[in-house]
Amino acid sequence: MFTVMEVLRVRKSCRGGLLGLAVALLCCVGSVQCFGQSQDSEFTFLLPAGRSECFYQTAIKNGSMEIEYQVIAGAGMDVDFTILSPKGVQLIIESRRSDGVHVVEPMEEGDYEICFDNSFSRFSEKMVFFEIIIEGQGGDVGGDDEFPGLEEPDGSLLEYKLDDIRESMDSLHKRLERSRQMQTVLRAFEARDRNLLEDNLWRVSFWSCASVLVMLCVALTQVYTVRKLFDDKRRVCT
Repeated sequence: MFTVMEVLRVRKSCRGGLLGLAVALLCCVGSVQCFGQSQDSEFTFLLPAGRSECFYQTAIKNGSMEIEYQVIAGAGMDVDFTILSPKGVQLIIESRRSDGVHVVEPMEEGDYEICFDNSFSRFSEKMVFFEIIIEGQGGDVGGDDEFPGLEEPDGSLLEYKLDDIRESMDSLHKRLERSRQMQTVLRAFEARDRNLLEDNLWRVSFWSCASVLVMLCVALTQVYTVRKLFDDKRRVCT
């Protein structure tokens, strides 16, 4: 039989464990809500022959903006790439490239212009994939302001440290975002390789069929020529 003190002690320990679990769950929910929507963006578009397309990305001063692009389809697999500052200054210029990665540290706040130019090609359109990764511009997570209304619990009641939980979840969130970005880039590489493989397969199949037809024509011509050499139409009188 349990005494009254033992029953009270068991109830108290259970109540403390449930309270700790509830606070930890509340911290997790609050951290998930505080992540919000990422400012990173990715886009795949078709660039017509003889034209250029420009996109605009807002950036703040002293932040970081990483742009990665790839040409995943089209003859030549190359485009001209340019990044312009809000004042129209050319920050990066590349000519006839199939891919590239650039990190821009904005020195002024405003809309940065990202342009892809296919004006050098008269007939071939290009399919281009690009991704913009924003860091240090309000989209990052971290800090005590992201958990409004959540106060530090008394150390005698809980053994959890909210700061450690926040740092762990922030680190996990950043790593997951980076993993997602790397997977997107790898999918773009795969799409480009698949398009190149299909294009090469069509060329090999076409020229193989052409070679077979030429060989058949040559064989038939040789047979006809040999038969004509031994075909004697002169009449023999007996």
